[in-house]
Amino acid sequence: MAPAGFSVTSYAELRGPRMMVYAPNGDLFVSSPTTNSIQVLRDADNDGVFEARGVFADGETWPAPAQPTPPAPEGGRSAPRLGVLEGPQALVADPQACTPPPDYLRRGPGGLRLPFGRAFTDGYLYVGNTDSLVRFEYQNGDMAARGAPEKLLELPTGGHSSRNIVFNRAGTQLYIAVGSASNSDDGEDCRRAAILEVDPDGTSARVYGSGIRNPVGLALQPGTDVVWTATNERDNLGDDLVPDYVTSVKDGGFYGWPYSYIGGHYDPKFVGAFPDLVDRAIVPDVLLPAHSAPLGITFYTGTQFPARYRDGGFVALHGSWNRTVPTGFRVAFFPLVDGRPGPLEDFLTGFLASTGQNGTQVRQWGRPVGVVVSPAGALLVSDDSGNRIWKISAADATNGGR
Repeated sequence: MAPAGFSVTSYAELRGPRMMVYAPNGDLFVSSPTTNSIQVLRDADNDGVFEARGVFADGETWPAPAQPTPPAPEGGRSAPRLGVLEGPQALVADPQACTPPPDYLRRGPGGLRLPFGRAFTDGYLYVGNTDSLVRFEYQNGDMAARGAPEKLLELPTGGHSSRNIVFNRAGTQLYIAVGSASNSDDGEDCRRAAILEVDPDGTSARVYGSGIRNPVGLALQPGTDVVWTATNERDNLGDDLVPDYVTSVKDGGFYGWPYSYIGGHYDPKFVGAFPDLVDRAIVPDVLLPAHSAPLGITFYTGTQFPARYRDGGFVALHGSWNRTVPTGFRVAFFPLVDGRPGPLEDFLTGFLASTGQNGTQVRQWGRPVGVVVSPAGALLVSDDSGNRIWKISAADATNGGR
């Protein structure tokens, strides 16, 4: 269900859709880690009926790349073992001191392995695999890959597997979201629980923002190069801790994981550890109910919706697996006024049905993942449990608006 004044229709059926991005010519590219593929939907006349659809690339067509595993750090928890420093794993107190080593810049033929994020720029389609950054040659209108992709950068594997990507407006810097390997352990590779910044060819990699347990959604704030992320926080601290969040990411910012949350609130495992680091932990911009599992985020840049939605943020809450009463399973919205977020509100609900006096959730209809604004100003929502993409349109929009 959407608010009054909106309609919800089924836009496409496909298996395990996750992140969506529009190609320069208006084709919709959809990642499906479930099928290890990238699919393409073309609706050039905006009537809601696809003239063409197909598989741009899949894991059977392009062989999976090798997965070198970096050595695990050694030693006790006397320092926040945050990763790699000029090659070997090192003990560093500041995650920004991490520089991914040259041996992760391994060029050569790539493939698809749990493809998630995608981005277009300068004649290429970039893909965030769980273990690498690759790019395909792309020309407007391509419905199938022209060949195997080029691997630009290897990424740490295991644990949280999604690797979302987004370019700045000029296409000169690419941001990669890499989640942690664990729930709340220290000593991980410093490229994890972080957003990385790299050049378009994969070089000059550095940690842009750190202490972000599992950043999934990435988006640019309208009219700026400010990167926002949707983040899944840690588990095992109860039904109401720790709040998930969406936030703008400051260059060099530290957001607390694993030592603290919501700024300086210590995790019970690390009380008193690294006070200088915890003191500078940034409070996220928008807090969400714990275990909501936010995945996709986008800002409304269309004109179809009422003015109050302009530039505001939509967040897909995939839903909890570890809470007594489930939360999430909806798309939420927050207004953005003069660059500052307003109160969170429900936008698209109905993915859970409940019966009984205590409101026990008894049936799951779907789980939202990705959100994207269509060229005509509708909002598309991917649903990897319901195996479809939903379209939310303003009631007075033309029927074919996509």
